[in-house]
Amino acid sequence: MMSSYCSSLTKYKRLKTREVKVGNLIIGGNNPVRIQTMTTTDTMDTAATVAQSIRCIKAGAELVRITAPSKNEAENLQNIKDELHKRGYFTPLVADIHFTPNAAEIAAKIVEKVRVNPGNYVDKKKFEQIEYTDAEYAEEIERIRERFTPLVLICKEYETAMRIGTNHGSLSDRIMSRYGDTANGMVESAMEFLRIARLLDYHQIILSMKSSNPLVMVQAYRLLITHMQDEFGECYPLHLGVTEAGDGEDGRIKSAIGIGSLMEDGIGDTIRVSLTEDPEFEIPVCKDLVERYQTLDMRYEIQENLLQPSLLLDNEEIKRTSKSLSHAEGFGDSPLFYSPFEYNRRNTLQVNNIGGKNVPIVMADFMMAKSIAAADLSVIGYRYDAAIDKWNIADAAADYIYTANKLIDFALPGTLSFICNYTIWNIAVTDVKKCFPLFTPYEFLGAEKKHATLNFISVCVDVDNTALIKKLHEEKSVVLCIYSAKKNAMQQMRMFINDITNQKINYPFVIAVESMKTTIDAQLIEFSATAGGLLLDGMGDGIWLINDPAKIENNVVSGRTYLAATNNYQFLNNTSFSILQAVRTRISKTEYISCPSCGRTLFDLQETTSKIRNVTNHLKGLKIAVMGCIVNGPGEMADADFGYVGSGVGKITLYRGKEVVKKNINSEVAVDELINLLKESGVWIEQEIIY
Repeated sequence: MMSSYCSSLTKYKRLKTREVKVGNLIIGGNNPVRIQTMTTTDTMDTAATVAQSIRCIKAGAELVRITAPSKNEAENLQNIKDELHKRGYFTPLVADIHFTPNAAEIAAKIVEKVRVNPGNYVDKKKFEQIEYTDAEYAEEIERIRERFTPLVLICKEYETAMRIGTNHGSLSDRIMSRYGDTANGMVESAMEFLRIARLLDYHQIILSMKSSNPLVMVQAYRLLITHMQDEFGECYPLHLGVTEAGDGEDGRIKSAIGIGSLMEDGIGDTIRVSLTEDPEFEIPVCKDLVERYQTLDMRYEIQENLLQPSLLLDNEEIKRTSKSLSHAEGFGDSPLFYSPFEYNRRNTLQVNNIGGKNVPIVMADFMMAKSIAAADLSVIGYRYDAAIDKWNIADAAADYIYTANKLIDFALPGTLSFICNYTIWNIAVTDVKKCFPLFTPYEFLGAEKKHATLNFISVCVDVDNTALIKKLHEEKSVVLCIYSAKKNAMQQMRMFINDITNQKINYPFVIAVESMKTTIDAQLIEFSATAGGLLLDGMGDGIWLINDPAKIENNVVSGRTYLAATNNYQFLNNTSFSILQAVRTRISKTEYISCPSCGRTLFDLQETTSKIRNVTNHLKGLKIAVMGCIVNGPGEMADADFGYVGSGVGKITLYRGKEVVKKNINSEVAVDELINLLKESGVWIEQEIIY
């Protein structure tokens, strides 16, 4: 039986890891979570790399990673380091190594840390399936030991730290042959290298388990922790990141789900948010993530809330009753109903179109709207055409609207219904086909009138819900909208779901998350880490995001502005669908696996990604990878359906899955050639023009 992957499942507590010295910085132990990024300049351009490094350091980077794909770049790290020191900057530098052990050995004598990828440092990846006997496999491990040992000895001599950084997409053919394309394979790939280092008494090691799929990433880190604890009795520091996250909101959401889900449980000693943007723009997102967890170790601290007592109990009541919870100190005797190391969606009853085998629903929050007209629904995916009296319904169209104490007096499209508070539903609703009640637990316990098929109950998990839980055993047609006003809301909701599931109550849950943060970036992180963390573990049959647009001071993300009124509904709706897409539970749009660029990039990655997005963003469910170079190409984009990869200066190679289809195309026509490939593959559809 594996040990737990974190210090506590019920309250925020940092996982204790071994301390590692990186230059003048200590990572792990009780030290703060460190922020880092990676330059995108040509490493041979010393001036440009130094200038960009300084911008990153001024923005808050505590480590700066620089690519060193060959001997020349590795040697030039000395010039970069010398110039930074000359200008008064002593931030540790990290050399990023992929295929070239010689470059790693040079870099380890210059910079404070080297990063190696076990998938391609010694092994090769040709997408070949080879059956290994145990003896043959052992021979391969010995070959790795012989090639990896010189680097370890250099690092010991020069007191250089090392990151053993496994990437899901670049697992070697040898690992794939035995473990498959799995989180277990990622862990074993790193453990092989870690065992060699430990035998040489070298411990200045940090590890990472990166993937473009947050689900795989989170499972891999959890497995790695348990394997280290079971085998070594200790855990080395962990670098967190979602690789190829992309840009804009999607990149931030995917990163916040992967990184935030782990940090919720106290996991992570250093982080990088990999965005297809200039590296200094990654730093504010990292800061928001770190700040969120710096103040999380206050178990009973209550956050400010927007919702009225009809939905949320007031904060004083929560404070009075929080410590009376039977599960206040943990899961107690209640075992985990799920495995944190593999995805299985919680089995629930189907109530109307919620739960069962249905995709999670999206609830649009119109609580603060003064009134609701047909035109207002355009921002949540419904556009009414009065000329033909028809609704145009988008793929990312909300399923329910919460109106609080307002009623809707016009005909809704067939796929949309609304929810109002029980007090108004009970006295004013006559047509119950499109309108459903939201009860507080107190209202539900005393209600004589209920809907025949669907009743929502708002449940604050921070208080004693014993009476409601007893009542639920007698009820049907119930959906629970759960929320927490505590800072560790994800853990509180997870604890409640676990307890109630173990009591054989299998109603669907809608995950309600309210953010009072003052920036869009911070709200994206709170929504994504809380709701996404639960959805990654198969908990949740719907999502309901809530905020107060009047309190948002900075409403710009990557050039997109969200106005404080109408477009806030669009922001919440887009974020809901983006979270569901990132956790792979509801696909509503094209997914882009886009690397963050580095000195190896062979074209303008940001401009090209934007161009590809503009012409393909209507291809729902398709995964398209945009990779700056061949290093991040076939391996890193292994999860993609199609790939656009830099193969030389001004040259692009196109992939269908892992297959090279068109090689060395001129970049001027490569986007058109990608469209032709999509057409040839039968996945292209013409984009609808809406007037």
